[in-house]
Amino acid sequence: MSVSRASGAATHQRPGDRRRTLPELLAGRARKMKLDPEREQKLRDSAVRLLRRQLNLSHLLLEVEGPPHKKLSLSQLIDRDSPKAHTGLSSSLIGSALRDQASQLGVPVAVLSSQVVASSIVQICEAGTEPSHGVLLDLEQRKKLSSLLEITQYLLAHSMFSRLSFCQEMWKVQNSLLLEAVWHLHKQNVVSLPELLESHADVQAVVAWLFRNLHGLCEQSEQMDTSCPQADIARAVLSDFVQLLVLKGFQTNSGLRGEAEPEHMPQVAVAVLQRMLASALEALAAGVQEESSAHRAARCWFSMLSGHTCSMISTDSPKSFFRHTLTQILTHKPVLKVSDAIQMQREWSFARTHPLLTSLYRRLFVVVSPEELVGHVQEVLETHEVNWQHVLSCVSALVICFPEARRLVTDWAARWLARAFEDFDLDSMVTVFLLVRQAALEGPSLFLSYADWFQASFGSARGLHGCSKKALVFLFKFLSDLVPFEAPHYLQVHILHPPLVPSKYRFLLTDYVSLARTRLADLKVSIENMGLYEDLSSPGDITEPHSQASQDVEKAIAVFEHTGRIPAAVMEASIFRRPYYVSHFLPALLTPRMLPRVPDGRAAFVEALKRADKIPPSLYATYRQACSAAEEKPAGPGMKADPSCAEGLLGPLTAALQELRAAMTDPAQYDAISARVAVISQRLSSALGLSEDDSSSEVTKVQLSVLVPKLEQREQKVVDLLLTSFCQNLMAASSFAPPDRQGSWAARFVTATCGHRLLPAVLTRLCQLLRHQGPSLSASHVLGLAALAVHLGEAGPAFSDVHVSPPAPARGLSIPDFFSSLLTCRTKESTLFCLRFCTAAISYSLCKFPSRSHDTWYSCLSPGLIKKERPQLPARAKHCLSSVLCVQMRGVRQQLQFQFTVLRLFSEARDPLSWGDAASPPWRSLYPPPADWQQAALRLWRHRTFQELLKEKGFHLTYRDWLQLELEIRPDMDSLSDMDSPSFLRPFLWAPVQT
Repeated sequence: MSVSRASGAATHQRPGDRRRTLPELLAGRARKMKLDPEREQKLRDSAVRLLRRQLNLSHLLLEVEGPPHKKLSLSQLIDRDSPKAHTGLSSSLIGSALRDQASQLGVPVAVLSSQVVASSIVQICEAGTEPSHGVLLDLEQRKKLSSLLEITQYLLAHSMFSRLSFCQEMWKVQNSLLLEAVWHLHKQNVVSLPELLESHADVQAVVAWLFRNLHGLCEQSEQMDTSCPQADIARAVLSDFVQLLVLKGFQTNSGLRGEAEPEHMPQVAVAVLQRMLASALEALAAGVQEESSAHRAARCWFSMLSGHTCSMISTDSPKSFFRHTLTQILTHKPVLKVSDAIQMQREWSFARTHPLLTSLYRRLFVVVSPEELVGHVQEVLETHEVNWQHVLSCVSALVICFPEARRLVTDWAARWLARAFEDFDLDSMVTVFLLVRQAALEGPSLFLSYADWFQASFGSARGLHGCSKKALVFLFKFLSDLVPFEAPHYLQVHILHPPLVPSKYRFLLTDYVSLARTRLADLKVSIENMGLYEDLSSPGDITEPHSQASQDVEKAIAVFEHTGRIPAAVMEASIFRRPYYVSHFLPALLTPRMLPRVPDGRAAFVEALKRADKIPPSLYATYRQACSAAEEKPAGPGMKADPSCAEGLLGPLTAALQELRAAMTDPAQYDAISARVAVISQRLSSALGLSEDDSSSEVTKVQLSVLVPKLEQREQKVVDLLLTSFCQNLMAASSFAPPDRQGSWAARFVTATCGHRLLPAVLTRLCQLLRHQGPSLSASHVLGLAALAVHLGEAGPAFSDVHVSPPAPARGLSIPDFFSSLLTCRTKESTLFCLRFCTAAISYSLCKFPSRSHDTWYSCLSPGLIKKERPQLPARAKHCLSSVLCVQMRGVRQQLQFQFTVLRLFSEARDPLSWGDAASPPWRSLYPPPADWQQAALRLWRHRTFQELLKEKGFHLTYRDWLQLELEIRPDMDSLSDMDSPSFLRPFLWAPVQT
């Protein structure tokens, strides 16, 4: 049947015909059709109508991409062969579609374009595959947004986009809007952040939205790995937003603002910055964990508030912003009363303040000068209710970070004290006491102890309290009002160092002392049982008398060993605090033991007290009998001191020194160096058992034996830690910069660690190293100790004289003269060591102070030692030819000695000078430490600056002088015969003499 049908169909087909395919039919039809422009236009209109029925503009914007991608997109279909023309064609297609759609709807094309772009941005923000917490885009979202912004810029260029309508559409979908998308809109000049914020009528809603997003961004950025691209984008977004808010909120020059800039943008900027800072401060006050989101957000925000972030703003906005920020910190939630501050301020020292807050203070201090800072804090105290914790921690940071803070705070306190007595203002009075006590908590190396300040202010007839009875009544009423809140330590200062009062008003002092003693009795603390050396910064208020007495004995013995006299605190206690002295101090001192054959420090101290009639005869006789009995019996386990008992105290100090070393090797942490030094100072006091309230008057002189310098085991360990740390830090700092560009870390380190209490131990250890172990020191130790000698000499006026006994009678020496006595030239090794040490110290001095004039240099480093006449070398100079005086530029005599040594040892020094490179500091030849010190010494000798110093009359060494010194000293240097061998001296030793 199918065959018949097929055959039937075949019968109807004409011969020679065949069935054609559809393409063949269409091709034939196309050949028959003629080119008709009108028909072509109709065909295009039909295609456009077809597209309109199926067109989704938002999807079309997302489909049209910028650069071609591997996947197929509409942009590739438009033009595959011309990448340059593709963007324009795709944007023009979008523009045409928008015009048609707007015409059909009867709305302006700019309004429609704004709505479509806003809808597309929302689709991009909601299409993320990674959790973004409503802040950042992922990689795919970022690519799509970039393409969309290119099209938007085309629409802007062709007046087809309304910024105002777009902003209004954005606020409708604000909960879906990511902050990074807003940042891209701002960076690509589509819609700036001020335009977007100003388009919303509700300022509070705008502030809440921006604060929420910035806070989320801070949390998210701290969770990211610093090396990932997302972290870089997060930091860029934060930095740009901070700069913009600072500029708009604190722009002082109104002429820089545009005419069209809305009025409430500054209000929005200030409000957002304030909320961010308040949130961070509240997180710190709440004591949140370091890994919590609140702590991460605070840490990130504080890192943004730096001079580096705001340095790109060319106006005065950063300074105004930082002053406003400091005001907000000082006035944040002022819930603490003055009484709370009096009781709790010991917990607000720099070392105990939260590190994030201290880092914020340091960032603010970079922009504001110390004088401006003190003036601003004073203004805030006068005009605002303040948060005392923040005010006092700021004062501690000020004392730590600025070397001139001691003078500024002292002058500040003096002005307020004068105002308090002038107006009889209790508020001013309590402010003065809080500020001084807070500064004193940072240690005597940075500020006066409270006892010193109180005695200096009220312990003489020149005090402001002595001008009238009304002033006296005012002072004692103030002190009496403080009594219920005072710590026992301050009451002790007031009782033991009372204000000077005329005899007719003695009853005022008596009433106060009675009140203070009653308060101490309520606290179950007796004034008689208080120790001689109280630590005002210790966490505990009360120390057991027997424990405190043992500490007092050790400190008193240490002072006696270094001064050679009974400490003033012991003498005062033997008279005014006899119950404690007899019941606790003497029993702790007179503990029976086996007396050494050569009296040690304790035995000498006991004998000194006995000669001064400060030990009752019966008590002394009992002590001697017990010691004699101890000699007859073998030493028991309890009579042997455990030298490792203080090992645990060195751990925190070692950790603090390691943290300082890490900061020295990281240039990004240079602003934290002063904070590290402050922590070291505090832990140093704990390691040595020293009181931060000890007055400098306890040590009027330093006395030691040059021939047999001795140190206690604990003191030597502590000093070795400090000296090693200083040498390591100098090497680390020199790897980044020469001495003149290393800042003031070395001077601050020396001031904080080599204070009056530790100076004797430091000098004793330096005596051991330089005089007895010098040739065995490594090159890095020589460089470090030479630099330390320079800074000790620089701070010399603040230190007491050094009294050196053998071999000559005890005499007072300045710090530079003390170093001169340590360096001897009796052997080849000692002479070469002296040369190394001198070369290192001179080079360090020339590089550390390159811009100082000669007069300024010498007045700073060597007061009173500059001479114009020809100097006469004293007899003892025969034993210290290579003195370190030249090392520190300390005077004429040592300069001549250094010249003599160089001329005697190196013939090249007598040749005509060929100037070294004056622009190249001599320190460059010493770091890294040289293997050939001779070349380093000769390079220093030829340095132009050094030779210019030697041209001065008092420093010039003629051949006549050189020969005279050679003839005087030669007979006393027989031990240098190994240096006079032909291999050492033959080429040059007597050349000047023959000439």
